[in-house]
Amino acid sequence: MSLLFLALASAFLLPSCIEDGFTDSPSDQPVFSVDTLHMGVIFTGEPSPTKRFVVHNPHSKQLSISRIIFSGDHPEYFRMNVDGISGHDFSGVEIRAKDSIFVFVETTLPEGGASRPLDFDATIEFTVNGVTSEVVVEAQGQDVVRMREVILEADTRFTAEKPYQIFDSLVVARGAVLTLEAGTQLCFHDGASLVVRGTLLSEGTVDMPVNLSGDRTGNVVADISFDIMSRQWTGMFFTPTSRGNVLRHTDIRNTWQGVAVTGYVPESEEEDAVRSGTADASEPVLTMINCHLHNSGDLVLEAVHAGIKAVGCEFGEGGGGLVYLQGGSHSFNHCTFANYYLFSALGGPSVWLAHVSAEEKTGADDGSGLPYISAEFGNCIIYGNGTDLSHGDLTGTDVYFRRCLLKSEGTDDDNFINCLWGEDPLYYTVREDYLFDSRLKPESPAIGAADPALTLPDAAIDAYGLARGTAPDLGAYVFMPPAEEE
Repeated sequence: MSLLFLALASAFLLPSCIEDGFTDSPSDQPVFSVDTLHMGVIFTGEPSPTKRFVVHNPHSKQLSISRIIFSGDHPEYFRMNVDGISGHDFSGVEIRAKDSIFVFVETTLPEGGASRPLDFDATIEFTVNGVTSEVVVEAQGQDVVRMREVILEADTRFTAEKPYQIFDSLVVARGAVLTLEAGTQLCFHDGASLVVRGTLLSEGTVDMPVNLSGDRTGNVVADISFDIMSRQWTGMFFTPTSRGNVLRHTDIRNTWQGVAVTGYVPESEEEDAVRSGTADASEPVLTMINCHLHNSGDLVLEAVHAGIKAVGCEFGEGGGGLVYLQGGSHSFNHCTFANYYLFSALGGPSVWLAHVSAEEKTGADDGSGLPYISAEFGNCIIYGNGTDLSHGDLTGTDVYFRRCLLKSEGTDDDNFINCLWGEDPLYYTVREDYLFDSRLKPESPAIGAADPALTLPDAAIDAYGLARGTAPDLGAYVFMPPAEEE
């Protein structure tokens, strides 16, 4: 007999050596990757994201699961797929020795007629060798107000009673005012946008901020929340006819294009374009107090010949950089610029200036005929991955950084006044752990380093309700000493 024949015969005989018998011992039970499957908060009336867990057989013989079935309080609202087969009640499911199967779970929850989320729980029972084990499934159903291609022609108020789920677009018509009461939530579907041709007033508070975000809830995987994911909806757009917009304690996240404010469009593109740069340069088109703009696939804020006033705001995590200012008159006071974007290389600096002066070295004329940029940055922190500023030399321009902490190494001059150069503010952010927290650690050089003479009245308290006092800290947030461990 040849060696080749013996090798082939051995190969064919190998499968017969695998133990294919079934265990019938009650002590031989499957092992589950979770005890409780958390589905999170789900908008009622629409399918949930799919969640999964693993059923493992750690034993040397096969397991036969005699039955898998939903039970508990609300089994009728849940459905599952076991090892590739969909259903609600399974029998005779086999798991080979040392192998596993996947169980996928989805739900569509009914409207509960309540403003707050309602609990919908169920149990998945696995019966093996006469013993029943359980995996609990937990979900919360949130009723929402759904809006599709809505144009608000008259003054309108949105309340905090239920979230608003926006499909396609929500448009505030010219001359109309949309007011978002404290605690209002706008949840935007993929591709949706908010377009403001009139006026937007957001009345968030310390305890009840206004939230504008994507409509996906829960976690992407493990403990990574959808809240840190960009590109879930298009963004907010303030057109040239928009005026008097004020946002307080408002969180805007998960966008493709962030917040875009346009004060000038050539007449060839928009016949009734209003040149805000010449209409009333002293009044900002958009005022933001204690707001947080973050997690954008591109910029988090873009202003083209439209004035911005930002006080106590944080601008963070933008794939294209953070704030782009082209012309216009701007004031940024006690703001934090912190870019630790996760999903691509950064496409621009934290603060990007354009239409700065006629000198090519500081920014070419954009041909608008409008005034060059005027900007004041006071008591701010500009630090994160990538570069901090698009311009290191602002000589002869109307752009000033007063008592700011900058990532760049440099020296003061007529445009950079009493600044802290090349200092790390020591945020609590740990990018690799998906923790984004721009508050200050106890050893931060930004603590007590602000100039109180520069602090505007609107900056008296921060987004957490903490008073800045007579020895304020740089940036958006007042330092809070960590609680002492008992």
